[in-house]
Amino acid sequence: MEVVLLGTGCPQCDPGRRGPATLVRAGGAALLVDCGSGVTQRLVEAGTPGAAIDALLLTHLHTDHLVDFYQLVVSSWHQGRARKQRIFGPPGTRAFVEGTMALWAVERAQRIAHEQRPSVAAFDMDVTEIEPGGTFAIEDARVTAVAVAHRPVEHAFGFVVEADGRKAALSGDTAYCPALVEAARGADVLVHECFVHAEMKPVPGVRSAATVAAVRAYHTTPGEAGRVAREAGVGFLLLNHFVPTRFDRGAVLDEVRREFAGAVAVGEDLMRYDAAARRLFHRDAAIGFGS
Repeated sequence: MEVVLLGTGCPQCDPGRRGPATLVRAGGAALLVDCGSGVTQRLVEAGTPGAAIDALLLTHLHTDHLVDFYQLVVSSWHQGRARKQRIFGPPGTRAFVEGTMALWAVERAQRIAHEQRPSVAAFDMDVTEIEPGGTFAIEDARVTAVAVAHRPVEHAFGFVVEADGRKAALSGDTAYCPALVEAARGADVLVHECFVHAEMKPVPGVRSAATVAAVRAYHTTPGEAGRVAREAGVGFLLLNHFVPTRFDRGAVLDEVRREFAGAVAVGEDLMRYDAAARRLFHRDAAIGFGS
């Protein structure tokens, strides 16, 4: 099982941290969790282009988690995808997918007629709307949806992926969530969002103190992410989806360390974790963890 952070950013525009997206390779399946801005380029960089994705899992229907959905569809068609798109997401996913496809229908018809590619199957949508606790299989990977605390968003999920005797938990967007702790128990790796509260100051004309408090209310601080990892007894904590995108990495680690003594990394785009080998790769660096 491998987890690749494709995008570790947020709605803030930062070329170093693209929009939220994570690739999980498990049980013979390539699973894409969310499709934030820049995901199609990151997939190519990670060696698994959109055409090779077996399923897209949407944690919730916020724009930063799905804004590149149609780009994913079109680019996978250009890459030769000859099978339908499989999409799993919360209630409302079907309406989102159908609405997006309808919006681009005229342009798509023109492309199909002019480019004369051998297949249009990549434009067929197989949408499954999931419920909390819902479990489904993709190849030999078993996926479970976990309801998380992202109010006022009504339907928000984390995911647990199990295959080959390994387990990965992905938080999605959430405040501290006991249900996630239980679902992630004993996971080899927990990929958890991170709200860096020390860096979020009111800025006149941009965000008020009330804005900061509102955003803080449905996200997780570094210390809280560490608490989740400790209570769940996970093997490795991999932080991602940083709000804001620029922060003191050492300070974040210090805050996590006050709650969690295990292995932890501040995630970066294209960072890759091999759960079986307990190895972390980023750029030219390779880091091995003890058993």
